[in-house]
Amino acid sequence: MQARGIHHLGVAVEDLDEAVTTYERIFGARLEHRETVPDQGELLASLGEETPVGKFLTERGPGMHHVAYEVADVRAAIGELAEQGVELVDEEPRQGLFGLEVAFLHPNAVNGVLSELVHDG
Repeated sequence: MQARGIHHLGVAVEDLDEAVTTYERIFGARLEHRETVPDQGELLASLGEETPVGKFLTERGPGMHHVAYEVADVRAAIGELAEQGVELVDEEPRQGLFGLEVAFLHPNAVNGVLSELVHDG
């Protein structure tokens, strides 16, 4: 599998509004899109303690949640990695933000870092 590069970084935060303000103030960033996604997001605020982000915040606190890598074909990348014995979270692609096709690799497979594969057309 060949990644095209890093697509995005997901950061888990306790207070989404405060985090957006911080990134605007420090980096001059601007909010492009805000959406509630039941399972994941990018500046990631928890929708509940039992969600993946909620569990992450409880166990580790705010910080880097995942790294997403752009690939040409998520399904093909999953198949190739599965053949290599890489531990996957998703054995089939799922729909991410903006309708993108995504799949996650288990942190155990990538030195403790939750990693996401993204096809961005």
